[in-house]
Amino acid sequence: MKAENKQEDSAKNRRVILQLARLETLTDVVFAIVIWRIFVLIPKPEEANWHWDHIGSFLTSNILTFALVIIGLAITIIYWLQNNALFGNLERTDSLHTAISILQLFFLLIFLYSIRLGVVLGASTATRAFESSAAALVGIASAAGWYYAMKNRRLLASDFTQQDANALLDRIMAEPITAIITLPCAFIGPVVWEISWLSYVLVASVLKRRRRGKNHS
Repeated sequence: MKAENKQEDSAKNRRVILQLARLETLTDVVFAIVIWRIFVLIPKPEEANWHWDHIGSFLTSNILTFALVIIGLAITIIYWLQNNALFGNLERTDSLHTAISILQLFFLLIFLYSIRLGVVLGASTATRAFESSAAALVGIASAAGWYYAMKNRRLLASDFTQQDANALLDRIMAEPITAIITLPCAFIGPVVWEISWLSYVLVASVLKRRRRGKNHS
């Protein structure tokens, strides 16, 4: 009986490890596709009737589009690196955690769609607000998935402490908080909205000091 129970536990462990590996692979594939799709939104020379001796005017006339694409690429890459850090500290996944992770990927595709709208239709208050909202939802879903995984250490790797898990939760909140900060800036103007994304540095710094304060207390 004990031997049968051990075999069942071993088979179950293999299944949950395989499920986590498949979820990681799916996440990496979707993020890679989104990064590529954002990159191809860069204005093409043939579409702008661009000649090499007019590169300055080409860049100037498409500066908002370039800024939109660069911001989108930066946000997506940050979230991808964040996901790698989160998955690297998990031992397994379950149905609810998988569902939250897939929801995050759905919001990521919505984020890609918002960037495309801004490029195709032209930057506007609506498209900027849409992009900020989509970016915030991606981060909120990521934080929700990690909070669920670390709650009662249900999915964490055995060598990852609860203190480290709490610190990582604080760290990954910088992205959605920044996106929320940029939301009202979208109604002020394109330049203010683009500059507001730089608040990520300040938000990350504040959260880092907050973590240090918790560790010292």
